[in-house]
Amino acid sequence: MTDDHAHHDHDHDEHEHHHHHEHRPLDYAEAIEAFRAEKDAYFKNSQGSPIPEAEREAFSGLPYYPIDPSRRFEGLVLEAYAGSEPSNFQIPTSDGRLRPAHRAGILGFELEGERRVLTAYTFDGGAAESVFVPFLDATSGKETYGAGRYLDLDPEDDGTYTLDFNLAYHPSCVYDMKYSCPLTPAENRLSIRIEAGERLAPTSD
Repeated sequence: MTDDHAHHDHDHDEHEHHHHHEHRPLDYAEAIEAFRAEKDAYFKNSQGSPIPEAEREAFSGLPYYPIDPSRRFEGLVLEAYAGSEPSNFQIPTSDGRLRPAHRAGILGFELEGERRVLTAYTFDGGAAESVFVPFLDATSGKETYGAGRYLDLDPEDDGTYTLDFNLAYHPSCVYDMKYSCPLTPAENRLSIRIEAGERLAPTSD
């Protein structure tokens, strides 16, 4: 089995837009679109793609919700975890295994008039400052994968984190069950719809 929780990188700040004479930097939506185009190319053409090789020729790109800048939250401080669950625990995976994980803290933000909280996790051997934030929401199991979507967050220069649901992605086990993907803990279930980031292809019914 192949461990998975972060099969791509979210650094989209280095790209520049070369279709205009002023060579201006990409704005937010353009940067997200460029990142998505690069990911689609990787999924279709790379040997490391989670798309099974026999399916890559027919692959025409991942489905997404429209880009929504209001689903990006900057300047979040990783607060100490104060819940009732243990800090160190075993997170279950899609292939029935358990993987050692740690509750690194919580990230709080306001959405639709209420404070929302997601727990951030770390794994042994991962980058010390990077955190893994899987989440479930009211689209899970219908428009998005039932076991949740993922965010990988690196701290900004000032130590804060940016939680951007437009970068939410599906785990690799959505495409190939050979991957061992962490399942989202119940504490990271949001009661609202997060219509941002990757989704499943709309059904015709």
